[in-house]
Amino acid sequence: MNDCLNDISFLFVIAGRKQKEALLEALTETGGRMTNVMYGKGSVKASYVMDAFGFVPEENKVVITCLIPEKKTDCIIEMLDERFDFDKPNTGIAFTIPVDRLSF
Repeated sequence: MNDCLNDISFLFVIAGRKQKEALLEALTETGGRMTNVMYGKGSVKASYVMDAFGFVPEENKVVITCLIPEKKTDCIIEMLDERFDFDKPNTGIAFTIPVDRLSF
């Protein structure tokens, strides 16, 4: 595999649609490139979640993917925790995969 791919990670972010614009702006500011936005709908029924955990999920989701520099992955995950409360339940999920580990 090409050595330049060792320096790039593929970022996945899943959050409520209401946060889409703010997330895109924040990811672009921190070095996100080749951004892709997809819309989805959560599959968990609100009544089940309310009974089990005591909260109601937002059904409309946005899935954002982008390429980020490997050296900025920790910084970006921390930014998502601080600015978008991803470290709290029912707010969002983010993870990265090194590009050199992706298979096509």
